Amino acid sequence: MAEQSVYLNGSIIPLGCARIGISDAGFLHGASVFTTMLAHNGRVFRLDRHLSRLMETAEFVDIQTDATADLLRAAVEGVIGVNGLREARVRITLTPGKIGEGKPVTLVTAEELQPNPEWWYDDGISVVESSISQPVGTATAGLKTGCYFPRVQAYHKAEQSGAAEALWYTVDRCLAEACFSNVFLVSNNQVRTPPLDTPVLPGIVRQTVIEICEQFGVRCDDKTPLGDDDISNADEIFLTASCAGIRPVVKVEGKSVAGGKPGHLTKKITTSRAIPTQLISP
Repeated sequence: MAEQSVYLNGSIIPLGCARIGISDAGFLHGASVFTTMLAHNGRVFRLDRHLSRLMETAEFVDIQTDATADLLRAAVEGVIGVNGLREARVRITLTPGKIGEGKPVTLVTAEELQPNPEWWYDDGISVVESSISQPVGTATAGLKTGCYFPRVQAYHKAEQSGAAEALWYTVDRCLAEACFSNVFLVSNNQVRTPPLDTPVLPGIVRQTVIEICEQFGVRCDDKTPLGDDDISNADEIFLTASCAGIRPVVKVEGKSVAGGKPGHLTKKITTSRAIPTQLISP
């Protein structure tokens, strides 16, 4: 099997030759921004939106970079092509390099996307509540930066308890998101998702679902804060993420949702042609 190639600072090189300095601020301080994307049939789903969000995040948190959207687009296409990938998980990471030296790092990686478990979509997943609160008012709140360790930790704890994800709340018990996913509820045929200023990540699939609801004539409320009662009274719950797609939630903290089966509206949104097949199922 050929060695994977990556894009690093202007060149596509073998993975084994890629080097980032130990003084890099992304390594030392989590000073990085990134985006993870799905490539389906060799093309990244909504690449332009991913790039726009990434560049806006870098500017907002003052990550110095010499990358441009055009450069990143070419790098992504180059890495997918040289690795001969059709279905892939693609990640772009930007760091400022060593603080004060002005040599930023641009890294693009792509690896074959392993099939997700079929039961995620056919049977639905269980989730628990994270004991970690969603940060509010911090510089990285609602943004995709390298400060992800609490999310990784919460995700592993959820897995250890037999769940597939963990829901996050603010200290005021407003529902925010999951470790690596956005959250949607369905109540009385209305789709609801926490507002961006909760804060939550402006997910690419999250926005796609909002657009699908508009196409279907289904009301989608993404402005009203959600809490415990909304979770308890939800007819359906589902999570969205770039590489996991749309996953129905059938249990929260062991309590059944939608009769323990994926809900009707969740299925309707999931099978929309606006979303690639690989996002829907393995």
